Amino acid sequence: MADYQGKKVVIIGLGITGLSCVDFFLSRGVIPKVIDTRAAPPGMERLPPEVACHSGSFQPQWLAEADLIVASPGIALATPELQTAADNGIEIVGDIELFCREAKAPIVAITGSNGKSTVTSLVGEMAKAAGLSVGVGGNIGIPALSLLKANHQLYVLELSSFQLETTNSLQATVATVINLSEDHMDRYPHGLQQYRAAKLRIYNQAKYCIVNQQDALTLPATGADQRCISFGVGQGDYFFDQQQRQLVVHGQPILAVSDMLLSGQHNYTNALVALALADAVGIPRKASIEALKHYPGLAHRFQLVHFNHGVRWINDSKATNVGSTEAALQGLKVEGTLFLLLGGDGKSADFSALKKYLVADNIRIYCFGRDRAQLAELRPEITQQTETMEQSMQLIAKQLHSGDMVLLSPACASLDQFKSFEHRGHEFARLAKELG
Repeated sequence: MADYQGKKVVIIGLGITGLSCVDFFLSRGVIPKVIDTRAAPPGMERLPPEVACHSGSFQPQWLAEADLIVASPGIALATPELQTAADNGIEIVGDIELFCREAKAPIVAITGSNGKSTVTSLVGEMAKAAGLSVGVGGNIGIPALSLLKANHQLYVLELSSFQLETTNSLQATVATVINLSEDHMDRYPHGLQQYRAAKLRIYNQAKYCIVNQQDALTLPATGADQRCISFGVGQGDYFFDQQQRQLVVHGQPILAVSDMLLSGQHNYTNALVALALADAVGIPRKASIEALKHYPGLAHRFQLVHFNHGVRWINDSKATNVGSTEAALQGLKVEGTLFLLLGGDGKSADFSALKKYLVADNIRIYCFGRDRAQLAELRPEITQQTETMEQSMQLIAKQLHSGDMVLLSPACASLDQFKSFEHRGHEFARLAKELG
């Protein structure tokens, strides 16, 4: 356990994670100060009166006097104010680093461009099925520091590249980078390799590494080593057999995918990753298989929200990047027409990787939001642009026949027109029921 007594601590960024940091320090007899550059930061009303808070801008004096700065993952380390503090030798960490210094139970650490929330919650369900007390959180659900309040036997953490940038003490029993594709390029000016370097930090002190046989970018920086266990489609220590439609581990078939509630090839590989992680921390296989059979998947992740007159409306609003939309389209079979909704804030991404999934004759594309014009260039002859998602859905609703699918898999962040990807997904589901 680290000792913070007598330290001047400044927390940058409030919200649910910032409040968990405040709570953590107060429980250790340290009164931190809080800075949030937003004028009205969320959670302000829950701050204890003894904690000073400066909002609307940075507070250079507080930063200059700090012994320790705890930065929200939303604040880039390249921000000039943080750069100055780092140059002055002030330690900058995130909430995950604070957590790792305290945690006593084994940690399963999960990152990747896509699928990490599904894998994280699935491993959590496997642990629960085995009767373990498990803390699931990090970048999903509960902030990591809040998990320390219970006496858990296992921690399962979803970690973003931003969180990993400020984490040095993570010693995961098992870690995975599920896949890697362009995301957050607005935060990584040096491109994919800079983003990858942040992700790969998850392996630094891990006992086992679960790597994607079909994505060399997920291997440790020095290449595959004796810690590595692989997964993939048709190949790997854990693989999906497309012919027999089953999950195979070390050559042994263990579950037919028809026995799972999850569907889609990307979900079968997510299931394999979860299984490999669970095996590595000693969760009994029987419990893991039970969880796989009953796990329904996450909301807003390729979720069937309405089915009427033979038309399926699929909410994949969590597809906030290109790789995630690729995962949804890969191997997708639609007997009628696929009406694909793309749009939002592309975060400076290159959308061209989607082209190869949009060549079929039975696809129609509707683009909305900030980057609609750029997305429409993928296949202009079958694309219509509207300002809003609702306008696109109204146009689609007039053309539907049995066997068609309406798929919201936007390849973009939602914040240009919605509060969050969840808000976008709820709106899609509401309109699907209304229009369909």
